[in-house]
Formats: sequence, structure tokens, C-alpha cells
Amino acid sequence: FLSLVAEFCCGFFVVLILGNFWFLAVLYLLWLYCDWETPCTGGRRSQWVRSWTVWKYFREYFPIHLIKTSELNPSHNYLLGFHPHGVLVAGAFGNFCTGPSFENLFPGLTPYLHIMPIWFGCPFFREYIMSAGMVSASKESVSYVLNNEGGGHASIIVIGGAEESLNAHPGSLTLNILKRKGFIKMALKHGAHLVPVFSFGENELFKQVANPKGSWLRNVQEKLQKIMGFALPLFHARGVFQYSFGLIPYRQPIHTVVGSPIPVKRNLNPTTEEIEQLHALYLQKLRKLFEEHKRNYGIPEHKSLIFE
Repeated sequence: FLSLVAEFCCGFFVVLILGNFWFLAVLYLLWLYCDWETPCTGGRRSQWVRSWTVWKYFREYFPIHLIKTSELNPSHNYLLGFHPHGVLVAGAFGNFCTGPSFENLFPGLTPYLHIMPIWFGCPFFREYIMSAGMVSASKESVSYVLNNEGGGHASIIVIGGAEESLNAHPGSLTLNILKRKGFIKMALKHGAHLVPVFSFGENELFKQVANPKGSWLRNVQEKLQKIMGFALPLFHARGVFQYSFGLIPYRQPIHTVVGSPIPVKRNLNPTTEEIEQLHALYLQKLRKLFEEHKRNYGIPEHKSLIFE
């Protein structure tokens, strides 16, 4: 959905340039130049946009639920690690960028969903995603959010990134996380408490063309991902009036479970050993969160998370 909106915004900008409204395009480019750093300085959220009725229907389509397992004290800042990426990242968008669910469950906390910086270069679209509470995933942006001395800020980072979307097959429980330790370092530097988040049902929304590691398709996808910065999973689901083929996601429930916080003391210069220790603890807590809740959401007893 976001990709379609981005394409529409880019098309609209081209129409302005080629049409009789080129001067509006020039004015917008000047605005873009002056406003370029805003996605890295907390964005520009709009409660009106976040409360649009269309998002209520979006959440109810699957439906999407946010599950609280522990209190999060608003006097602290938090870094929430979201898993898995899936194809759509519907749980992250639906729970942290639309509606009052997060604010109602965790009063006093303001969520910021960090996404790839490339999206903020898209004319007009950048204004829309910032208004929904999305900000850049750059180090500067994460630091800005977590630097709030009074607490009350929650950075949400999809840890597996675009690369993990290539594993988004129904039933898949593979997470790209063993080499991803930058978020651990950021949490230590800012003393942000770490919170594992697992979104059950995220990988069930689409069927993806088989792309096992080592296959020619996977090799091409991985090379394109390194060049462009985002992955291109070949997926399909249902149509508007039929269920056999289309790009509309399947109606599968999504339950995004927010785990208990891992207290983190501020350490401006963490050692490699300290980063490794906290990373190992995070993996342990993430696995525990999954194991405690998997029975509630249809995961067979013998299945467990795979870290790679």
C-alpha cells in the first residue's frame, strides 16, 4: 500500500513539472531542501493523519492486534526490536503508526517507527509518512529520538531489515539477527531499555516465489538489495473478488506481542564484549517471548525461532 502511495506521489510531482504548475514543483523543491533533515530530527507527526478512518479498516481487515505483556515506565526511553520483517511490515505500521492502540496500552510513550532513509527522498510521500510517525532509520535519527532526557520516547526498529523480507514465506521463523548489533550499541550509548517484539502472522500475508539460499533468484535478489538498499521479494496473494491470485494480502490475523524491557545502563563507549553480552541476552529474551506465546497463535510446539 505504501509503495502504491509513493508511486502516486512521484507521478503527481512529475505532472507538476511537465504541466502548467512547474512553479509549484520548484517551490516544493525549495521546501524539500530546507526541510531535508526533518526525518532525522523526530519527523513531523500529525494526530489527524494517524487517526484517519481508513486505518481503522486497514487494522480490521487482517485484523491487527497489539498485545502488552509488561509495563513500560514512561520515565525511560526504549528501543523496540520488531520481528519479523515480513513482506508488508503490517504489524509495525498498523500498531505504531495508526490509531490509539499503542498510546492506550503504554500511556506517556511516543512511538517512532524507523524506516529506510530512501523513502524520505520521495516528493510529497515523505510528508505523509512523517505525519504517520515514521522517521529515518539512520544513526542520527535514532540518536535524536533516544536522546530525550525526560524519557517517554520509543524507537521501533525492524531489526531484520529489507534482507529479512526474502525469508518471508508462510511458516518461516528465520530471523536475520546474528550479525545485527548496531541497535545494541545504540541502546547502550543512550541507556535505552531494550524491548523484544514479535509479530505473529506477519509472514502469512503473502506467498513468495521459492528462493532458497544459493538459488539464482536469491542471488539476484541479494545483489539488487545491496545495490538499491531494499529487497525485491516476488510475492502474490489474493485478488479483490477472488482468492487465487493478486497482490492484496490474505486476511490472516496479526498479533504483535510486546515483551518485557531489558534494563540498559548508559555506556558512551561500550566494548565489543559488552555489546556481545547484551546481544546474547536480547536473543535469549526474544526466544523466550516467542516460546511463551507461540501456542496462542497457532505455532506448532516443535517449531522454534532460527537465528542467522
